[in-house]
Amino acid sequence: MKPIEVTETPSLAATFFRALGTGAKRPGLVKSLPQVELVLPRVEINSQHVGKYSALCDFKMGQGVPLIYPQLLTFPLVTAYMCSPECPWPAMGTVHLANTIEQHKSLQAGDVVRVEMGTGSLFAHEKGQVFTLDLRILRGDELVWSATQSLLRVGVKETSGEPYASQIQVDAPLSCQTEFSAPADMGRRYGAVSGDRNPIHMAALSAKLFGFKRAIAHGMWTNARALSFLLPTTPVEQARLAVEFKTPLYLPGRAALWSARNGTTALFEVRDAKGQKPHLRGQLSY
Repeated sequence: MKPIEVTETPSLAATFFRALGTGAKRPGLVKSLPQVELVLPRVEINSQHVGKYSALCDFKMGQGVPLIYPQLLTFPLVTAYMCSPECPWPAMGTVHLANTIEQHKSLQAGDVVRVEMGTGSLFAHEKGQVFTLDLRILRGDELVWSATQSLLRVGVKETSGEPYASQIQVDAPLSCQTEFSAPADMGRRYGAVSGDRNPIHMAALSAKLFGFKRAIAHGMWTNARALSFLLPTTPVEQARLAVEFKTPLYLPGRAALWSARNGTTALFEVRDAKGQKPHLRGQLSY
């Protein structure tokens, strides 16, 4: 299949109305996922953008381009797919369930890369149906970063397909390492840097329209905030991350990072301030 080039990122207003327009899709159970390949042929990693992202997520400049930063480069492709006729589900109401990331080689500001997205697999889930998107970043002909993004369409009943399985086995006792705050405006601030301006993150009023009592933090910000503490203070060449998103972190709020380390491997959870309810669970190695 020949990849479709995405030549420009639509404006916020255009993206919002395109996403709303997908609400008419009511496919029910999807038996097969149409194969789609999208590509941004030339993207330069901008040092100022990396700096803004790092500051927002508490990464230090000595850590280089954060392991999780390239996910932002794939966002225009994911958005284009979710708003396209090829995606069988509506964009609004689809839940980001999990992510796995592999960094094969480190990236630097100034690198020119090719960003690719392809549709993946379908899985059965107790709350609906899961589909995956495969994400890739290449520097020249070399694959330097890859990820699988798992998304959940709630309410679709699937009992015959392959069941979705967790990628994380938390089998060690975790201890509280640090706490951090999530300010009321963090959704708007992260949205301005990441491009993800989903209404559930922007303000309490818009979040209530989608069933939340207040705005919630982006899961990828919460994940990044944990990684800024768990990763070493110098750049890493290779790393693997698996994370599953659990319960919303409401804004404003406080959260605590719990982890267990074994050399260069860490199991971790971001929990509520009382240490009782997990917002996300992850496994990191580097």
